[in-house]
Amino acid sequence: MTASHTSATTKRPIQLAATAVGAVFLLVGVLGFVPGITTNYDQLTFAGHHSEAALLGVFAVSVLHNLVHLAFGIAGLALARTAGGARSYLIGGGVVYLVLWIYGLVIDHDSAANFVPVNTADNWLHLGLAIGMFGLGLALSRDRRSTSSY
Repeated sequence: MTASHTSATTKRPIQLAATAVGAVFLLVGVLGFVPGITTNYDQLTFAGHHSEAALLGVFAVSVLHNLVHLAFGIAGLALARTAGGARSYLIGGGVVYLVLWIYGLVIDHDSAANFVPVNTADNWLHLGLAIGMFGLGLALSRDRRSTSSY
């Protein structure tokens, strides 16, 4: 293996972070469909606040919620192919989760507006994801090499 081949295939830290985040979202999306890991699985609905299913018995989920996690995971893996894509995924994802946190705070959890659905545990997780993803995107893009399109 030549030195140029090694450097061309070496992932930047920001790409590794986006890959890890994307993989976790994929895992969470799959686990949302596993009875036992998702409690009240028999009450899982496609969407809406009436779904009584809860991932790990804590986080409100529905089929739509699980599909969103799967899509977010696939996007992370796809965008992690380049440092610029990874940065966009992490920072953009941080912004998306900040908006979701605010949304979850202002809606009535028992209303039709809670179509995903979210609960208080989801809201605080969304804030943590926003801070974590945004922070990773900013901190790891400080390396000038990580913004190139390798």
